[in-house]
Amino acid sequence: RGMRARPARPARGGFVRPARRRSAGGAGPAVPGSVPGSVPRRPAHGRASLAACVCEKNKRVTNCRVVNGQCRCDAIGSGVTVDCTTLTSKCLLMKAEVMGSKSGRREKPKDAFEDTDGLYDPECENSGAFKAKQCNGTTCWCVNTAGVRRTDKHDADLKCNQLVRTMWIIIEMKHAERDAPLNAESLKKFFTDTITSRYQLNGRFIASVLYENPYITIDLKQNASAKSFDDVDIADVAYYFEKDVKGQSIFHNNAGLNVSIDNEPVKLEKTVVYYVDEIAPEFSMKSLTPGLIAVIVVVVIAIVAAIVVLVLTRRRKGKYVKAE
Repeated sequence: RGMRARPARPARGGFVRPARRRSAGGAGPAVPGSVPGSVPRRPAHGRASLAACVCEKNKRVTNCRVVNGQCRCDAIGSGVTVDCTTLTSKCLLMKAEVMGSKSGRREKPKDAFEDTDGLYDPECENSGAFKAKQCNGTTCWCVNTAGVRRTDKHDADLKCNQLVRTMWIIIEMKHAERDAPLNAESLKKFFTDTITSRYQLNGRFIASVLYENPYITIDLKQNASAKSFDDVDIADVAYYFEKDVKGQSIFHNNAGLNVSIDNEPVKLEKTVVYYVDEIAPEFSMKSLTPGLIAVIVVVVIAIVAAIVVLVLTRRRKGKYVKAE
């Protein structure tokens, strides 16, 4: 990847194996109010409201319990209560991941940029959203709603006036070499169905699924006005998706995403995620990598050389005409 939690909301539909309670006569009827988004366990201490449950959509949690018929758990690292019927915000997931590993890392629109900083220990709002200003010691920077740095790094006096929304996420994948290209329509259907069912994203936010052998590009678009309270955030979807295809699934069953097009497994070799914000990022030239600076220098030199050659050629041509 990535990757924003919302307040508690009614559970989504879906089949859940009902919990059963034992009686003197053996297995009794199912306990009413089975918990969406979880695998219920036997009630603890004889009280259904404190029954243990499993958070199917997030394995980085603790202290799981049933509250008002829904599975609730505390996110590791932050202690924020998460709703197990929907995706957990990217900020809370990153914070939990940092707790498990303090070390470790993990043609586009002109304003699209890649997350080159990798994993860091983020500061999250109680809602699970990223705080606009993130710091590591005395070094600070501003981030977007996907938690990706969008400014140069500064000292602690840096002001981040708002959390800028990431409105467009581009997921670019490359599949392994094949004898024949994949069927574009089948591929589009697979990824559309997967994103809407596995990651619960409303289909209207999937702008396109494009196949240009061997590249697969998925565009997710969601501005603030189009996103309702019940909609999952595209930043969270992209984070879950990226973790799945890289074999680092966040789901409790730890089963990643098996890409299969027309019943044929497809191996993905590379996945890159790009972000486009509602307001362009504020990077200065000094933040560019040495490699990119070198490319710019070479291009400038080539342009200057071409101009010099053109001028000299015209001068020689003018002298030749004059001599005639």
